[in-house]
Amino acid sequence: MRKTIIILLFLFLFINTFAQSFTKLYSEFKVINSYHKIHEMKILLEELSSYTNDASILALYCNALTEYANWGVDKNKKEEIYQKAVEIGKKAVELNPNIGYSHYALGAAIGRLAQYKGIVSSLFMLGDFDTHIKQAIKLDPTLYTAYIALGMRYRDVPWPLNDYKKSEKYLLKAAEIEPGYVNTYYELGILYKIWKKYDKAKQMFEKVISMPLHPDWIEQGKESKELSKKELKELQ
Repeated sequence: MRKTIIILLFLFLFINTFAQSFTKLYSEFKVINSYHKIHEMKILLEELSSYTNDASILALYCNALTEYANWGVDKNKKEEIYQKAVEIGKKAVELNPNIGYSHYALGAAIGRLAQYKGIVSSLFMLGDFDTHIKQAIKLDPTLYTAYIALGMRYRDVPWPLNDYKKSEKYLLKAAEIEPGYVNTYYELGILYKIWKKYDKAKQMFEKVISMPLHPDWIEQGKESKELSKKELKELQ
């Protein structure tokens, strides 16, 4: 009986330690990613690379690599980092296929890699992207960034694989879950522009410009505001 209690106590402490580690690391990641702090991101990535058997932290590592490739490196280095993110994401999902964030991180990495490789390669990777992003939503319906990823997917792929109504549905769902995320409305503006719904596009771009920045996405929000100003000028 005493031995059983000791084992259970050890397991509790072990699980609790990993939970605290993920929470701490994820909080650090959000700040670093929000302000695009390159030096701090490199340090965080080095730390994350030491966690090889924790699915949640591997998912965070995958996500951090993808975001770092998005804004922190030269173009000629992006593909290598996206590829590494995909490999890490696959390991996270293999370790525990029941974590929505793991599927989202892997799907996002696949999407970025496909986008970088170009239209032909991206079509071959579309099935894997859909599988993981949709599974992420199934496991965690609060992942607003997963809905945005699907919205962009149905907007940006060529006919007959695109679907503007589905794109709108997913982007509006993201806005419902997290109404303060500036980039959702920018992506909606781009959708309505492509869809030739110019009045709605203008409304979205104006909304982006007037909104306060989301604390988790400061630099991205600034970029979306500048891009929205350019889009509005083109629509005048």
